[in-house]
Amino acid sequence: MSDKGAGNHSDVTGFILVGFRVRPELHVLLFLVFLLVYGMVLLGNIGMMAIIVTDSQLNTPMYFFLGNLSFIDLSYSTVIAPQAIINFLSEKKTISFVGCVAQLFLYAFFMVTEAFLLAAMAYDRFIAICNPLLYSVHMSRRLCSQLVAGSYLCGWLSSILQVSITFSVSFCASRVIDHFYCDSYQIEKISCSNLSVNKMVSLSLAAFIILPTIVVIVVSYMYIVTTVLKIPSRDGRKKAFSTCSSHLGVVSLLYGTVSFVYLTPPSNPELRKVASVFYILVTPMLNPLIYSLRNKDVKQALGKILWNKKALY
Repeated sequence: MSDKGAGNHSDVTGFILVGFRVRPELHVLLFLVFLLVYGMVLLGNIGMMAIIVTDSQLNTPMYFFLGNLSFIDLSYSTVIAPQAIINFLSEKKTISFVGCVAQLFLYAFFMVTEAFLLAAMAYDRFIAICNPLLYSVHMSRRLCSQLVAGSYLCGWLSSILQVSITFSVSFCASRVIDHFYCDSYQIEKISCSNLSVNKMVSLSLAAFIILPTIVVIVVSYMYIVTTVLKIPSRDGRKKAFSTCSSHLGVVSLLYGTVSFVYLTPPSNPELRKVASVFYILVTPMLNPLIYSLRNKDVKQALGKILWNKKALY
């Protein structure tokens, strides 16, 4: 790598990921914390997918979406966490240019896909509560597959555009990214190019992702709340709300942590890093717990699996 001057992206062979600016003795503690949380992400999401696949009673649209949500949570954590864990105990803390491109692409792909999938799940809950008699007609297997495929397509298209515009710039002498993963904002900070086009594309992408997903979620829940409040019995209202409370919790957790990251002043990069940990590791760890602890069907399916295993012994 060149030590001075600016060069095209083709001259760059790799980057240095600074990670957290803490005392060296704390790196071991961070390594253990990240390893523990990532292990729980693997256990929780793989377990959730296994329960959904093995129990025929969970062969419904809601659990089809939930299975995909677990896969996406597992995937975008896996894109970031292993590299960060390795770097905590490494002196070089480097990532290759190709590795950085792949990391940003996959991370953006799965994050955007999750945003659209959560909107599809909100629509599913809207149909289930507001039109229960026509639920099986509206939420057919074909429509569910199309909604999921559309979510992945939107993620793929937006991530291609994001990565293309991010790495089309020329880089200065510095190859140091002040983060624990290849964050597009930090990559652009070490660029010597005019970033006006990058900013315009980023804002357009944000509008394309956030506006339709938020509108679908908010409108769906407005109809859900209106419908539930019309139910005369208290138990009926409680049961109706319980079917969508887990999804609402997951949406609030994801959008809340992401909003906090991007509303945090750039002058405080360490706080942005800590906030990033929440939506990269903590949110994927909590999502299976939210759905399993508040969901009778999942708890029953897990109980059956554990009972069958016990019976074998």
